[in-house]
Amino acid sequence: MSPTTASASRRAALPALLAGAPLLLGLLASASCAPANGDGPPDDDSSSAEAAGASVSTVGQAPARSYVGPRSPADGDGVLPFSGAVWVGNTLYLSGQLGLENGRPPETAEAEAVRVMDNVKNLLEEAGLTMDDLVVVQVFASDVGDYAAFNGVYRTYFTSEYPARAFIGAGTLLFNARFEVQGIAARR
Repeated sequence: MSPTTASASRRAALPALLAGAPLLLGLLASASCAPANGDGPPDDDSSSAEAAGASVSTVGQAPARSYVGPRSPADGDGVLPFSGAVWVGNTLYLSGQLGLENGRPPETAEAEAVRVMDNVKNLLEEAGLTMDDLVVVQVFASDVGDYAAFNGVYRTYFTSEYPARAFIGAGTLLFNARFEVQGIAARR
């Protein structure tokens, strides 16, 4: 086959490859979420994505979304322009949470860490999940010197393995908060 013929052949196959991309990405995502320790469902014909709790969609069809603490433009300008959390399939994406008291940061970093973690926990419970369902957490801190204070509180919110986490020095946060916590959780 000449280089020109091979190139034309590859271009002709590209639409078919792209059409299968959502399915391939879904399969890759499902495989990457499978437990590495063999605790997952057996690899026989009796198990399916539905039995494993995975969200199944056909090619080109995105999983349905649902909202926890939903907000929309129809709510008006006085409402902050984000929802508390968004379900996509079996994954819950949490908006950043602050730990304010009456619109202001509490006196100590520990007190603010308790409030922000309580807000995360309450949002998860509203969605029917627990802190142990968190997969990844991002903590934005106005002062990385509060790392130990935050960790002292944070570790008390989990009964199982900790989620993956980043603690990021972010400079000034909204409302002069010390911490903003964002996360992703998944149904088990």
